[in-house]
Amino acid sequence: MEPVDLFAIVLGVAVAIGCVNHRWVRLPPAIGMLLGSLLIALLIVGSDRVLHLHAMGWIRDTLDAADLPNFFLDAALALLLFAGSLHVDVAELNRRRWLILLLATASVIISTMTFGAGLWALLGLAGIAVPLVWCVLLGAILAPTDAVVVENLLRKAGLPPALRAAIVGESLFNDGAGVVLFLLALGVTQGDVVHFGHGQVLLALAREIAGGACIGLVAGWLAALLLRAIHEQSLQLLISLALVLCSYRLALLFDLSGPIAVVAAGLRLGSPSPRLGLTPDTRAALIGFWSPLNQLLNTMLFLFMGLHILGLIVKPVELIPIAFAVPLAIVSRLISVAVPLAFTRQSLGEKARAVTVLSWAGLRGGISIALALTLPESPWRTTILVMTYAVVVFTIVVQGLTFARVLHAAYGKAKPA
Repeated sequence: MEPVDLFAIVLGVAVAIGCVNHRWVRLPPAIGMLLGSLLIALLIVGSDRVLHLHAMGWIRDTLDAADLPNFFLDAALALLLFAGSLHVDVAELNRRRWLILLLATASVIISTMTFGAGLWALLGLAGIAVPLVWCVLLGAILAPTDAVVVENLLRKAGLPPALRAAIVGESLFNDGAGVVLFLLALGVTQGDVVHFGHGQVLLALAREIAGGACIGLVAGWLAALLLRAIHEQSLQLLISLALVLCSYRLALLFDLSGPIAVVAAGLRLGSPSPRLGLTPDTRAALIGFWSPLNQLLNTMLFLFMGLHILGLIVKPVELIPIAFAVPLAIVSRLISVAVPLAFTRQSLGEKARAVTVLSWAGLRGGISIALALTLPESPWRTTILVMTYAVVVFTIVVQGLTFARVLHAAYGKAKPA
């Protein structure tokens, strides 16, 4: 079979999981899809063991041939981020821009370093030798939060507008910083030299984020002019697709942040200005097109992720680091959001509530999986993949299902948004 055959099969299975979840299980879509995909993958692996069908080997070979991690990083991520940016309250985002900037940059660095150092120390105590740079690399993989899953999680949550804007804004922008840190750490594992004490990391982040934002804003401005002048809906949708892929690839061409470029373009289209923004009809048409596409890509991603998880050949000893990775991911997230919030003018009680909600809303997802799968072969690749999958599954399932309770504990009974 060809990769397109696997795509057709996965699409059919995704529809089945989605329908079952919608009619009977009624979990949040991302959580239901992840658990459903894990169940399907478990059935496939079980059938291989009992009936010797060798289905998992074929799926693994087909997934490798399709090069899905690079497809996600080069195309699907751009589409998902743009779709998420269309739903953002730009005015509220602008009011919280400095906090969001800190959360999307400083928090990513703090989380990466805290997780990396903590994991290296704990694994060393357990007698598991993993170089520090590979632990930091895993920290960079797990630092970005998933914008799509977070947005779906907050859709029915009655959060204060300012906190909601901070969570959504951070999840949209921190992918760019996470990818930069990942590439820097990966370069170190391959012999590059990075001087952390000389501002090299901060300069790389500033250059990629600022440059990507400029490209996105200019591209979004040009697209807005075209969208306001053209009233044919099919052509408007084509313009939006071209905007996403062209701005993303153009940013990468100049070694700038593609994710930031796409988000900036989407936010530019969402400008509240009657003169600069879109007409209500155009906005409704774009959202009507991008929302189903968003759901389709997210569904496919989680199903492929479930197949990858159980498709790994893992030794029992390689499962031990999970006991360290999951709690460390929570602690590093808590520290990374507490530090920037400590400099805000909120009361101590408000800061504590915001830190609690921001920490528990830090769900990891597709970008972490895609980054991990692009790692080159090494003695620690499987260990890093196992820890990445464990943290992603825990944050999406456990934190996602208990988020409403944490929100209730922090702010009392939440009203629907």
